[in-house]
Amino acid sequence: MKIWQVQKLLTSWKNLTSGSISRKIFGAAVTVGLLTALVKVAAFVKELVVAWKFGTGDTVDAFLIALVVPSFIFNVMVDPLSAALIPNYIRVLEQEGKQTAQKLLSGVIAWALGLLGITTILIVVAAPVYLPWMATGFDQKKLDLTIHLLYAIAPCNLVSVIIIIWGAVLNAGEHFAASALSPILTPALTILLLLEYKSWGVFALAAGLVGGAVLEMLILGAALNRQRVFLLPKLYGFNAHLRQVTSQYLPTIAGAFLICSSSVVDQSMAAMLLPGSVASLNYGYRVVASPIGLISTALTAAVIPYFSKMVACQDWTELRRTLKSYIRLIFLTSVPLMGLMLMFSEPIVQLVFQRGSFTSEDTHLVAQIQSFFAFQIPFYLGNVLLLKLIITMGKNQILIWVTGLNLITNIVLNYLFMQWIGIQGIALSTSCVYVFSFLFLLFFANKELNYKNTNELNLGDIKNRNSKN
Repeated sequence: MKIWQVQKLLTSWKNLTSGSISRKIFGAAVTVGLLTALVKVAAFVKELVVAWKFGTGDTVDAFLIALVVPSFIFNVMVDPLSAALIPNYIRVLEQEGKQTAQKLLSGVIAWALGLLGITTILIVVAAPVYLPWMATGFDQKKLDLTIHLLYAIAPCNLVSVIIIIWGAVLNAGEHFAASALSPILTPALTILLLLEYKSWGVFALAAGLVGGAVLEMLILGAALNRQRVFLLPKLYGFNAHLRQVTSQYLPTIAGAFLICSSSVVDQSMAAMLLPGSVASLNYGYRVVASPIGLISTALTAAVIPYFSKMVACQDWTELRRTLKSYIRLIFLTSVPLMGLMLMFSEPIVQLVFQRGSFTSEDTHLVAQIQSFFAFQIPFYLGNVLLLKLIITMGKNQILIWVTGLNLITNIVLNYLFMQWIGIQGIALSTSCVYVFSFLFLLFFANKELNYKNTNELNLGDIKNRNSKN
């Protein structure tokens, strides 16, 4: 392709993704989506290598259970931090300038590192107490391996909190590439360790996870340094801006706690079943997780900055129109994907995983689990969009209600469906929960936006009458 043709394409892309908020969100989502796709390819290759080396054996069960609590802490305490920080960071940046926003960022990093440091110590010290309760079906040798793997994985959360905050700040400045592409380092390093250091066994997975996180942090730090953002944590006191972040963060933690409790419940209930059930459940989710992870990552990175700006400007009409457009787009694109995964579930699992220690019997079971997980695809993606909108609007208390109901529903359905169809029932339960959650959040979001839009119209009428008088 000639240079002038490339320039023409770039110009066309710039015109397509500039102007309206919807066009900007689309451009950001496509950029993040394409880069995240590369990350997903690397993660997919890593899963092939893991399946080839370990199958659904005890070592994978041990690693996955060891990962449950650190992942739970990450999803509850770390991941929601960007949703609480970025709307306030953008507001402070636009209204009070870069210096005040920098102080807010440095203070949040300092408090977050302190909180995660204490939490990491607690999950390591208490591991011999709670892991036997979580993995009731493990023998002592398998349980000991699980504990040692948790010790190796736990420090990753301290690095991850910096990654989340730095990546969110880059996205807020509409610099999406570094935060979207840098996660490729973790699967790439893991593959290298699995192939080159075979004597490490399953501990190569833990080393890849921690080492990849450190490399990712260095990449994001370099990107922020080029934007002249001060990276070191520093406390400036618990001022009004930090209190505002905290007031939004705490309800988000409560909501995330209840959401992630469902995952812990699923893993723990799977561990009560036959050996290999935890691994089978996770393999069944892997292929489904790839498209929804790709799309949700792109949506999250793209919509939060723009939703935050629309909320700050109180542009409820545009916000409502944007939400409606993207809900429609999500279902138009994801329902056919769901249908394809239901039709070709077993060939997909056979092609992806069936080699080495992963047998044809494993394929049949994992394909059934994957089919039940596939039902959630459009509703999961709709949930992602609605949750980000609700958090951006500061209505975090609704998360506690909906996620509490989700957790109760998940436990009840897990138990009922497990009695009916075994480990496959956990996957079916998860999909049912996402359907319920989507319908609830959609009803609430529409109600809230209608209320704000009506108030905006009434206020405009009052101003018009006053101006005429």
